[in-house]
Amino acid sequence: ALCHTYHNELPSKSRPGVPRIYFEGNTFDNDTLQDLLELLQTTCVDPELREERWGAVVISQAGDTLETAAAFRVFRREAAEYYGSRSELLHQLLIPVTGPAGKLRELCLADGYPEEDILTLPDTIGGRFSVFTAAGLLPAALMGLDARALLLGAAAMTQRFLEEPFDRNPVLQFAAINFLMTQELDKPVRVLAVWSKKLEGLGHWYDQLLAESLGKQGRGATPVTVVATRDLHARGQQHQEGARDKIINNLVVKTPRTPPIQIGMADRNQNQDELNTLSRKSWPNLLEAAWGGTTQAYTDTARPTADLLLPALSEHTLGQLMQMLMLATVVEGRLMGVNPYGQPGVEAYQRHMKELLKG
Repeated sequence: ALCHTYHNELPSKSRPGVPRIYFEGNTFDNDTLQDLLELLQTTCVDPELREERWGAVVISQAGDTLETAAAFRVFRREAAEYYGSRSELLHQLLIPVTGPAGKLRELCLADGYPEEDILTLPDTIGGRFSVFTAAGLLPAALMGLDARALLLGAAAMTQRFLEEPFDRNPVLQFAAINFLMTQELDKPVRVLAVWSKKLEGLGHWYDQLLAESLGKQGRGATPVTVVATRDLHARGQQHQEGARDKIINNLVVKTPRTPPIQIGMADRNQNQDELNTLSRKSWPNLLEAAWGGTTQAYTDTARPTADLLLPALSEHTLGQLMQMLMLATVVEGRLMGVNPYGQPGVEAYQRHMKELLKG
């Protein structure tokens, strides 16, 4: 959300000291893993050149998530072939982030890692709540983000949650509105409409946060992330006239990070698109009108919405937002009477999968 949208395509001089970053180890998709290995093999050919070195950060609380463990084995093998099996670079460039005990820590210790080179995750914090531990802060720092500002934003939201009354407390307001919609007004589908493509990834993180925390005992809202206005051309019809089973939470960034782009004036003989009347309008103007128009359309048909407004995208505001969503999820769990921690349903699929692999 805070990096250049096309960060990995930028030349190195445009991202000084900041590496490209790719994510693997969260699926069993053979093709995407193979494609990444091929990318490494074709772009990194001389390990003596600093700009042609690559590394991997493996993040796993216990080390027994099969997707992550299997991918790490592949990258360890690939790195040993590239740098040499005895290279000192292996421990510098293959960075483990794991809990105080578990298979990943045991593997790294057996491989000769000093204890101080293994970044430790608190064993009291589950994966989806670990964004402000090394699991989230290390990747953020590698990308050149201000990790301290993320933490300060989270701390500011925590203080606000603890001290502010309900009418100035976004955590309690968000939890209460969504609890009411889901439990009392029979709106089991919770749509997070992000009005910035940069926040789509955050939306998917919230999907996991909500689903794993509250999807228990036959209860809990079903989270759906959509990107507006893109997905209005796919889901807008359903939201406007479909089943009345949704609360739509709009997440809107009021000020873009980059200078506004105007539509601009065209010659009279090239105004077939009839946009000259909007020539002075900018992309932020268009977005605000689309957000306002969509909300009014939902209001006209009694479709409930709520708005989350960010003044701008920064480490501080993103830290506040993520902490707010985590706190609100825990509060809602307490209101529901379910434990928001743990995910026994996920553990069930993993157990059956491993049994099938043994067959």
